[in-house]
Amino acid sequence: MLATLGFLTLGTFMVLVMRKYATAFVAIIAAPVLFAVIAGRGADLGDMAIEGIETVAPTGVLLLFAVLYFGVMMDAKLFDPISNGIIRLSKGDPVRICVGTAVLALLVALDGDGTTSYMIICSAFLPIYRRIGMNPLVIAAIATMALGAISGATPWGGAATRAISVLHLDAAEYFVPLIPSLLLTSAFIVGVAYLLGRRQRRRIDPQVIADVAAEIANRESDRAALRNWRLWVNAGLTVALLVLLVAGVAPLVTLFMGGFVLALLVNHPRVAEQGEVVKRHAASAVPVVMLVLAAGIFTGILSETGMVDAMATTLLAAVPDALGNLIPLFTALIGLPLSFFMSNDAYFFGVLPVLAESAAQHGIPAYEIARAGVAGQMLHSIGPASAPLWVLLGLVKKDLGEFQRFALVPVTVASLAMVGFVLLTGAITL
Repeated sequence: MLATLGFLTLGTFMVLVMRKYATAFVAIIAAPVLFAVIAGRGADLGDMAIEGIETVAPTGVLLLFAVLYFGVMMDAKLFDPISNGIIRLSKGDPVRICVGTAVLALLVALDGDGTTSYMIICSAFLPIYRRIGMNPLVIAAIATMALGAISGATPWGGAATRAISVLHLDAAEYFVPLIPSLLLTSAFIVGVAYLLGRRQRRRIDPQVIADVAAEIANRESDRAALRNWRLWVNAGLTVALLVLLVAGVAPLVTLFMGGFVLALLVNHPRVAEQGEVVKRHAASAVPVVMLVLAAGIFTGILSETGMVDAMATTLLAAVPDALGNLIPLFTALIGLPLSFFMSNDAYFFGVLPVLAESAAQHGIPAYEIARAGVAGQMLHSIGPASAPLWVLLGLVKKDLGEFQRFALVPVTVASLAMVGFVLLTGAITL
Protein backbone atom coordinates (compact mmCIF):
# COMPACT_ATOMS: atom_id res chain seq x y z
CA MET A 1 0.00 0.00 0.00
CA LEU A 2 2.69 2.51 1.03
CA ALA A 3 4.84 1.56 -1.94
CA THR A 4 1.93 2.13 -4.32
CA LEU A 5 1.19 5.51 -2.77
CA GLY A 6 4.87 6.40 -3.01
CA PHE A 7 5.02 5.61 -6.72
CA LEU A 8 1.78 7.52 -7.26
CA THR A 9 3.27 10.51 -5.46
CA LEU A 10 6.30 10.52 -7.73
CA GLY A 11 4.24 10.00 -10.87
CA THR A 12 1.77 12.73 -9.95
CA PHE A 13 4.57 15.19 -9.30
CA MET A 14 6.18 14.44 -12.66
CA VAL A 15 2.92 14.81 -14.58
CA LEU A 16 2.02 18.08 -12.85
CA VAL A 17 5.42 19.63 -13.54
CA MET A 18 6.26 18.31 -16.99
CA ARG A 19 2.75 18.91 -18.39
CA LYS A 20 2.71 22.36 -16.78
CA TYR A 21 -0.48 21.65 -14.84
CA ALA A 22 1.14 23.28 -11.80
CA THR A 23 4.31 25.12 -10.86
CA ALA A 24 7.11 23.11 -9.29
CA PHE A 25 6.48 24.81 -5.94
CA VAL A 26 2.82 23.80 -5.90
CA ALA A 27 3.38 20.28 -7.26
CA ILE A 28 6.24 19.40 -4.93
CA ILE A 29 4.05 20.15 -1.91
CA ALA A 30 0.60 19.11 -3.16
CA ALA A 31 1.56 15.62 -4.41
CA PRO A 32 3.03 14.22 -1.16
CA VAL A 33 0.39 15.95 0.99
CA LEU A 34 -2.42 14.37 -1.04
CA PHE A 35 -1.08 10.84 -0.80
CA ALA A 36 -0.05 11.21 2.85
CA VAL A 37 -3.71 12.07 3.62
CA ILE A 38 -4.82 9.01 1.63
CA ALA A 39 -2.35 6.93 3.67
CA GLY A 40 -4.07 8.12 6.86
CA ARG A 41 -1.17 10.31 8.00
CA GLY A 42 -2.91 13.66 7.59
CA ALA A 43 -2.67 14.44 11.30
CA ASP A 44 1.15 14.10 11.15
CA LEU A 45 1.69 16.34 8.14
CA GLY A 46 2.93 19.27 10.19
CA ASP A 47 5.58 17.27 12.02
CA MET A 48 6.71 15.51 8.85
CA ALA A 49 6.98 18.80 6.97
CA ILE A 50 9.03 20.39 9.75
CA GLU A 51 11.31 17.33 9.84
CA GLY A 52 12.00 17.77 6.14
CA ILE A 53 12.41 21.54 6.31
CA GLU A 54 14.96 21.22 9.12
CA THR A 55 17.19 19.10 6.89
CA VAL A 56 17.25 21.66 4.06
CA ALA A 57 17.09 24.94 6.01
CA PRO A 58 20.90 25.42 6.10
CA THR A 59 21.03 24.79 2.36
CA GLY A 60 18.25 27.30 1.78
CA VAL A 61 20.12 30.03 3.68
CA LEU A 62 23.33 29.16 1.84
CA LEU A 63 21.63 29.45 -1.53
CA LEU A 64 20.05 32.77 -0.58
CA PHE A 65 23.40 34.43 0.07
CA ALA A 66 25.21 32.61 -2.73
CA VAL A 67 22.70 33.87 -5.30
CA LEU A 68 22.95 37.40 -3.89
CA TYR A 69 26.76 37.29 -3.94
CA PHE A 70 27.06 36.11 -7.53
CA GLY A 71 24.34 38.54 -8.55
CA VAL A 72 26.55 41.40 -7.37
CA MET A 73 29.52 39.89 -9.23
CA MET A 74 27.49 39.58 -12.44
CA ASP A 75 26.39 43.23 -12.10
CA ALA A 76 30.05 44.18 -11.74
CA LYS A 77 30.82 42.27 -14.99
CA LEU A 78 33.53 40.30 -13.23
CA PHE A 79 33.30 37.42 -15.68
CA ASP A 80 33.03 39.39 -18.93
CA PRO A 81 36.80 39.25 -19.74
CA ILE A 82 36.74 35.46 -19.23
CA SER A 83 33.67 35.07 -21.43
CA ASN A 84 35.15 37.21 -24.17
CA GLY A 85 38.38 35.23 -24.06
CA ILE A 86 36.48 31.97 -24.47
CA ILE A 87 34.58 33.35 -27.45
CA ARG A 88 37.87 34.41 -29.05
CA LEU A 89 39.35 30.94 -28.59
CA SER A 90 36.21 29.19 -29.81
CA LYS A 91 35.64 31.73 -32.61
CA GLY A 92 32.01 31.73 -31.54
CA ASP A 93 31.47 28.11 -32.63
CA PRO A 94 28.65 26.55 -30.50
CA VAL A 95 30.24 23.08 -30.77
CA ARG A 96 33.55 24.27 -29.30
CA ILE A 97 31.70 26.26 -26.64
CA CYS A 98 29.64 23.22 -25.58
CA VAL A 99 32.72 21.00 -25.44
CA GLY A 100 34.51 23.68 -23.42
CA THR A 101 31.53 23.83 -21.09
CA ALA A 102 31.78 20.07 -20.51
CA VAL A 103 35.52 20.15 -19.86
CA LEU A 104 35.23 23.00 -17.36
CA ALA A 105 32.19 21.40 -15.71
CA LEU A 106 34.01 18.09 -15.25
CA LEU A 107 37.00 19.85 -13.72
CA VAL A 108 35.13 22.10 -11.29
CA ALA A 109 32.90 19.18 -10.24
CA LEU A 110 35.99 17.74 -8.55
CA ASP A 111 35.50 20.15 -5.65
CA GLY A 112 32.42 18.15 -4.63
CA ASP A 113 30.11 21.12 -4.05
CA GLY A 114 27.23 21.45 -6.51
CA THR A 115 26.31 25.05 -5.77
CA THR A 116 29.87 26.28 -6.25
CA SER A 117 30.31 24.23 -9.43
CA TYR A 118 27.15 25.57 -11.03
CA MET A 119 28.01 29.15 -10.18
CA ILE A 120 31.51 28.88 -11.64
CA ILE A 121 30.26 27.25 -14.85
CA CYS A 122 27.39 29.69 -15.35
CA SER A 123 29.55 32.68 -14.51
CA ALA A 124 32.06 31.67 -17.18
CA PHE A 125 29.74 30.46 -19.92
CA LEU A 126 26.22 31.85 -19.47
CA PRO A 127 27.08 35.29 -20.88
CA ILE A 128 28.55 33.53 -23.95
CA TYR A 129 25.41 31.45 -24.48
CA ARG A 130 23.24 34.54 -24.24
CA ARG A 131 25.49 36.59 -26.51
CA ILE A 132 25.41 34.01 -29.29
CA GLY A 133 21.78 32.99 -28.77
CA MET A 134 22.42 29.45 -27.56
CA ASN A 135 19.80 27.73 -25.41
CA PRO A 136 20.85 28.11 -21.73
CA LEU A 137 19.28 24.71 -21.02
CA VAL A 138 22.31 23.21 -22.79
CA ILE A 139 24.69 24.55 -20.16
CA ALA A 140 22.33 23.30 -17.44
CA ALA A 141 22.17 19.78 -18.91
CA ILE A 142 25.95 19.55 -19.32
CA ALA A 143 26.61 20.91 -15.84
CA THR A 144 24.24 18.47 -14.13
CA MET A 145 25.74 15.49 -15.98
CA ALA A 146 29.27 16.50 -15.01
CA LEU A 147 28.36 17.13 -11.38
CA GLY A 148 26.39 13.90 -11.05
CA ALA A 149 29.17 11.79 -12.52
CA ILE A 150 32.24 13.32 -10.88
CA SER A 151 31.05 14.83 -7.61
CA GLY A 152 28.61 11.96 -7.10
CA ALA A 153 31.27 9.27 -7.29
CA THR A 154 34.37 10.86 -5.71
CA PRO A 155 34.88 9.99 -2.01
CA TRP A 156 34.78 13.64 -0.97
CA GLY A 157 31.48 14.24 -2.78
CA GLY A 158 28.25 14.14 -0.83
CA ALA A 159 26.80 10.93 -2.29
CA ALA A 160 29.88 8.73 -1.99
CA THR A 161 30.65 10.09 1.47
CA ARG A 162 27.25 8.87 2.64
CA ALA A 163 27.72 5.45 1.02
CA ILE A 164 31.20 5.01 2.49
CA SER A 165 30.11 6.03 5.98
CA VAL A 166 26.86 4.05 6.18
CA LEU A 167 28.49 0.86 4.84
CA HIS A 168 31.75 1.38 6.81
CA LEU A 169 34.05 1.20 3.80
CA ASP A 170 37.61 2.25 3.06
CA ALA A 171 37.51 5.28 0.75
CA ALA A 172 40.47 4.24 -1.40
CA GLU A 173 39.27 0.67 -1.84
CA TYR A 174 35.86 2.01 -2.85
CA PHE A 175 37.16 4.63 -5.27
CA VAL A 176 40.14 3.19 -7.16
CA PRO A 177 38.11 0.60 -9.14
CA LEU A 178 35.72 3.40 -10.16
CA ILE A 179 38.38 5.57 -11.82
CA PRO A 180 38.34 3.84 -15.26
CA SER A 181 34.55 4.07 -15.47
CA LEU A 182 34.66 7.75 -14.47
CA LEU A 183 37.15 8.48 -17.25
CA LEU A 184 34.91 6.71 -19.78
CA THR A 185 31.83 8.50 -18.45
CA SER A 186 33.63 11.86 -18.69
CA ALA A 187 34.48 11.14 -22.33
CA PHE A 188 30.85 10.19 -22.96
CA ILE A 189 29.65 13.49 -21.43
CA VAL A 190 32.03 15.41 -23.70
CA GLY A 191 30.53 13.46 -26.61
CA VAL A 192 27.01 14.40 -25.55
CA ALA A 193 28.14 18.04 -25.29
CA TYR A 194 29.50 17.81 -28.83
CA LEU A 195 26.13 16.58 -30.11
CA LEU A 196 24.27 19.29 -28.22
CA GLY A 197 26.66 21.83 -29.73
CA ARG A 198 25.96 20.49 -33.23
CA ARG A 199 22.25 20.97 -32.61
CA GLN A 200 22.82 24.56 -31.44
CA ARG A 201 25.03 25.29 -34.44
CA ARG A 202 22.21 24.24 -36.78
CA ARG A 203 19.62 26.50 -35.14
CA ILE A 204 21.76 29.67 -35.00
CA ASP A 205 22.34 31.87 -38.02
CA PRO A 206 26.05 31.51 -39.00
CA GLN A 207 26.21 35.25 -39.59
CA VAL A 208 25.28 35.88 -35.96
CA ILE A 209 28.16 33.66 -34.83
CA ALA A 210 30.57 35.44 -37.16
CA ASP A 211 29.39 38.90 -36.06
CA VAL A 212 29.77 38.11 -32.35
CA ALA A 213 33.22 36.60 -32.85
CA ALA A 214 34.32 39.65 -34.88
CA GLU A 215 32.88 42.03 -32.28
CA ILE A 216 34.80 40.37 -29.46
CA ALA A 217 38.00 40.20 -31.47
CA ASN A 218 37.93 43.96 -32.07
CA ARG A 219 36.81 45.12 -28.65
CA GLU A 220 38.96 47.23 -26.40
CA SER A 221 36.56 47.18 -23.44
CA ASP A 222 38.34 44.28 -21.76
CA ARG A 223 41.51 46.34 -21.44
CA ALA A 224 39.55 49.19 -19.91
CA ALA A 225 37.87 46.78 -17.50
CA LEU A 226 41.24 45.44 -16.40
CA ARG A 227 42.21 48.96 -15.31
CA ASN A 228 39.24 49.13 -12.94
CA TRP A 229 40.45 48.48 -9.38
CA ARG A 230 37.08 47.01 -8.37
CA LEU A 231 37.51 44.21 -10.94
CA TRP A 232 40.68 43.04 -9.22
CA VAL A 233 39.17 43.33 -5.74
CA ASN A 234 36.12 41.34 -6.87
CA ALA A 235 38.33 38.73 -8.51
CA GLY A 236 40.49 38.40 -5.40
CA LEU A 237 37.43 38.16 -3.17
CA THR A 238 35.86 35.46 -5.37
CA VAL A 239 39.05 33.40 -5.60
CA ALA A 240 39.55 33.67 -1.84
CA LEU A 241 35.94 32.62 -1.25
CA LEU A 242 36.28 29.55 -3.49
CA VAL A 243 39.59 28.57 -1.87
CA LEU A 244 38.04 28.81 1.59
CA LEU A 245 35.04 26.78 0.38
CA VAL A 246 37.25 23.97 -0.91
CA ALA A 247 39.47 24.08 2.19
CA GLY A 248 36.42 23.83 4.43
CA VAL A 249 37.73 26.40 6.92
CA ALA A 250 34.21 27.56 7.84
CA PRO A 251 30.59 26.64 7.09
CA LEU A 252 29.50 27.58 3.58
CA VAL A 253 26.68 29.74 4.93
CA THR A 254 29.12 31.84 6.95
CA LEU A 255 31.50 32.25 4.01
CA PHE A 256 28.83 33.40 1.60
CA MET A 257 27.24 35.75 4.12
CA GLY A 258 30.62 37.36 4.75
CA GLY A 259 31.44 37.42 1.04
CA PHE A 260 28.14 39.11 0.21
CA VAL A 261 28.66 41.81 2.83
CA LEU A 262 32.17 42.56 1.51
CA ALA A 263 30.92 42.53 -2.09
CA LEU A 264 28.26 45.11 -1.20
CA LEU A 265 30.76 47.37 0.54
CA VAL A 266 33.20 47.24 -2.38
CA ASN A 267 30.75 47.66 -5.25
CA HIS A 268 27.93 49.65 -3.62
CA PRO A 269 29.31 51.72 -0.73
CA ARG A 270 26.20 53.91 -0.50
CA VAL A 271 23.49 52.61 1.85
CA ALA A 272 20.66 53.43 -0.58
CA GLU A 273 22.43 51.49 -3.34
CA GLN A 274 22.84 48.45 -1.11
CA GLY A 275 19.11 48.30 -0.44
CA GLU A 276 18.32 48.50 -4.13
CA VAL A 277 20.79 45.70 -4.94
CA VAL A 278 19.22 43.40 -2.37
CA LYS A 279 15.73 44.12 -3.70
CA ARG A 280 16.80 43.55 -7.31
CA HIS A 281 18.46 40.20 -6.70
CA ALA A 282 15.85 39.04 -4.19
CA ALA A 283 13.65 38.34 -7.21
CA SER A 284 16.08 35.56 -8.16
CA ALA A 285 17.03 34.42 -4.66
CA VAL A 286 13.64 34.10 -2.95
CA PRO A 287 12.06 31.61 -5.43
CA VAL A 288 15.14 29.40 -5.08
CA VAL A 289 14.85 29.33 -1.30
CA MET A 290 11.10 28.66 -1.50
CA LEU A 291 11.66 25.67 -3.76
CA VAL A 292 14.41 24.26 -1.54
CA LEU A 293 12.10 24.42 1.48
CA ALA A 294 9.32 22.83 -0.56
CA ALA A 295 11.71 20.04 -1.61
CA GLY A 296 12.39 19.48 2.09
CA ILE A 297 8.66 18.99 2.70
CA PHE A 298 8.51 16.58 -0.25
CA THR A 299 11.34 14.36 1.00
CA GLY A 300 10.29 14.70 4.64
CA ILE A 301 6.77 13.36 3.94
CA LEU A 302 8.02 10.54 1.70
CA SER A 303 10.56 9.46 4.31
CA GLU A 304 8.48 9.86 7.46
CA THR A 305 5.41 8.08 6.05
CA GLY A 306 7.60 5.09 5.20
CA MET A 307 6.90 5.36 1.47
CA VAL A 308 10.61 5.44 0.65
CA ASP A 309 11.39 2.22 2.52
CA ALA A 310 8.31 0.52 1.09
CA MET A 311 9.26 1.42 -2.49
CA ALA A 312 12.79 0.14 -2.00
CA THR A 313 11.56 -3.13 -0.47
CA THR A 314 9.07 -3.62 -3.31
CA LEU A 315 11.72 -3.09 -5.95
CA LEU A 316 14.17 -5.39 -4.17
CA ALA A 317 11.54 -8.12 -3.98
CA ALA A 318 11.47 -8.16 -7.77
CA VAL A 319 14.87 -9.92 -7.78
CA PRO A 320 14.43 -13.70 -7.48
CA ASP A 321 16.82 -15.51 -5.13
CA ALA A 322 18.24 -17.41 -8.10
CA LEU A 323 19.39 -14.11 -9.58
CA GLY A 324 21.00 -12.81 -6.41
CA ASN A 325 24.31 -12.31 -8.21
CA LEU A 326 22.61 -9.54 -10.21
CA ILE A 327 21.96 -7.39 -7.13
CA PRO A 328 24.82 -4.92 -7.90
CA LEU A 329 23.47 -4.36 -11.42
CA PHE A 330 19.94 -4.18 -10.06
CA THR A 331 21.11 -1.63 -7.47
CA ALA A 332 22.61 0.54 -10.19
CA LEU A 333 19.46 0.36 -12.32
CA ILE A 334 16.89 1.04 -9.60
CA GLY A 335 19.19 3.74 -8.29
CA LEU A 336 18.41 5.76 -11.41
CA PRO A 337 14.71 6.44 -10.67
CA LEU A 338 15.15 6.38 -6.88
CA SER A 339 18.00 8.89 -6.97
CA PHE A 340 15.91 11.12 -9.23
CA PHE A 341 13.17 11.58 -6.65
CA MET A 342 14.87 10.98 -3.32
CA SER A 343 17.28 13.03 -1.27
CA ASN A 344 20.74 11.55 -0.92
CA ASP A 345 20.19 11.14 2.81
CA ALA A 346 17.03 9.09 2.26
CA TYR A 347 18.58 6.97 -0.48
CA PHE A 348 22.03 6.28 0.98
CA PHE A 349 21.01 6.00 4.62
CA GLY A 350 17.65 4.31 4.05
CA VAL A 351 17.76 2.26 0.85
CA LEU A 352 21.42 1.38 0.28
CA PRO A 353 21.91 -0.53 3.58
CA VAL A 354 18.90 -2.73 2.70
CA LEU A 355 20.42 -3.52 -0.68
CA ALA A 356 23.84 -4.16 0.86
CA GLU A 357 22.35 -6.59 3.40
CA SER A 358 20.60 -8.50 0.63
CA ALA A 359 23.82 -8.59 -1.40
CA ALA A 360 25.80 -9.88 1.58
CA GLN A 361 23.51 -12.92 1.75
CA HIS A 362 24.75 -13.80 -1.74
CA GLY A 363 28.41 -13.17 -0.91
CA ILE A 364 28.59 -9.82 -2.71
CA PRO A 365 30.85 -7.24 -1.02
CA ALA A 366 29.39 -3.93 0.13
CA TYR A 367 31.94 -2.08 -2.02
CA GLU A 368 30.10 -3.13 -5.16
CA ILE A 369 26.78 -1.92 -3.78
CA ALA A 370 28.32 1.45 -2.91
CA ARG A 371 29.77 1.82 -6.42
CA ALA A 372 26.47 0.78 -7.96
CA GLY A 373 24.60 3.18 -5.70
CA VAL A 374 26.38 6.29 -6.97
CA ALA A 375 25.71 5.45 -10.63
CA GLY A 376 22.36 7.24 -10.47
CA GLN A 377 23.72 10.58 -9.35
CA MET A 378 23.41 12.21 -12.76
CA LEU A 379 19.66 11.67 -12.59
CA HIS A 380 19.64 12.84 -8.97
CA SER A 381 21.24 16.09 -10.13
CA ILE A 382 18.19 16.89 -12.30
CA GLY A 383 15.60 15.72 -9.76
CA PRO A 384 13.55 17.88 -7.38
CA ALA A 385 15.46 16.75 -4.28
CA SER A 386 18.77 18.18 -5.56
CA ALA A 387 19.13 21.52 -3.78
CA PRO A 388 21.89 22.93 -6.06
CA LEU A 389 19.60 22.38 -9.06
CA TRP A 390 17.35 25.20 -7.89
CA VAL A 391 20.32 27.57 -7.95
CA LEU A 392 21.17 26.41 -11.48
CA LEU A 393 17.58 26.98 -12.64
CA GLY A 394 17.66 30.45 -11.10
CA LEU A 395 20.87 31.26 -12.94
CA VAL A 396 19.61 30.12 -16.34
CA LYS A 397 16.14 31.53 -15.59
CA LYS A 398 14.24 28.37 -16.55
CA ASP A 399 11.60 26.37 -14.67
CA LEU A 400 11.95 22.75 -13.58
CA GLY A 401 9.49 21.27 -16.04
CA GLU A 402 11.10 22.96 -19.04
CA PHE A 403 14.56 21.86 -17.93
CA GLN A 404 13.54 18.25 -17.29
CA ARG A 405 11.84 17.96 -20.67
CA PHE A 406 15.07 19.10 -22.28
CA ALA A 407 17.57 17.19 -20.12
CA LEU A 408 15.80 13.95 -19.17
CA VAL A 409 16.74 11.97 -22.29
CA PRO A 410 20.45 12.93 -22.56
CA VAL A 411 20.99 12.60 -18.80
CA THR A 412 19.23 9.22 -18.70
CA VAL A 413 21.34 7.99 -21.62
CA ALA A 414 24.51 9.21 -19.90
CA SER A 415 23.43 7.52 -16.66
CA LEU A 416 22.83 4.21 -18.42
CA ALA A 417 26.22 4.59 -20.10
CA MET A 418 27.84 5.03 -16.68
CA VAL A 419 26.13 1.87 -15.44
CA GLY A 420 27.52 0.08 -18.47
CA PHE A 421 31.03 1.46 -17.88
CA VAL A 422 30.94 0.48 -14.18
CA LEU A 423 30.02 -3.04 -15.24
CA LEU A 424 32.49 -3.14 -18.16
CA THR A 425 35.47 -2.06 -16.05
CA GLY A 426 34.73 -4.50 -13.26
CA ALA A 427 33.79 -1.95 -10.58
CA ILE A 428 30.68 -4.10 -10.14
CA THR A 429 30.39 -7.73 -11.23
CA LEU A 430 27.70 -10.17 -12.29
